[in-house]
Amino acid sequence: MKKTVAIDMDNVIADIETNWIKLYEQEFGVRVDKKDLLGKPEDFAFPEPDKARSLIYKPGFFRNAPLIEGAVEALKELQEDFEIYIVSAAMEFPNSLLEKHDWLAEHFPFISWKNIIFCGDKSVIGTDFLIDDHLKNLDFHKGMPILFTAGHNINVTKHTRVNNWIEAVELLKKNLATV
Repeated sequence: MKKTVAIDMDNVIADIETNWIKLYEQEFGVRVDKKDLLGKPEDFAFPEPDKARSLIYKPGFFRNAPLIEGAVEALKELQEDFEIYIVSAAMEFPNSLLEKHDWLAEHFPFISWKNIIFCGDKSVIGTDFLIDDHLKNLDFHKGMPILFTAGHNINVTKHTRVNNWIEAVELLKKNLATV
């Protein structure tokens, strides 16, 4: 039986930061540099947080996010040794459900619909590993929590951190027999 890995979408396989910066500039005419997001909660990194947060509710916000570099190749490789689940707390933004579904179908057609979980609270996920960018999800994970680097979590020292998909694959393969 294969070990199981739950993988978050936003800022782990989908580059929400880059998309948010682009949309903020298009909508409000203000360019925010990615380094300005470092160490700040996502929407508070923008000059007008309420305006930035409003973008999350606009059609296309999730659907048009670019891929995180190396994610497709990494998940294909990991599928050889692990049962992969895509897990997104999509219920907070109900319009994201269809957009995230369609985004996954386009970029990760090799992930079965049976392995896609849209939920409200990830603490119910009982996989061997969870790769996520938020402590609120990792802190309660019963398996091995893995923090995927994003601008907002750059100063977090809790949990094992990976900075990219090369490091994530290496860590998972190293821990294949230990969990």
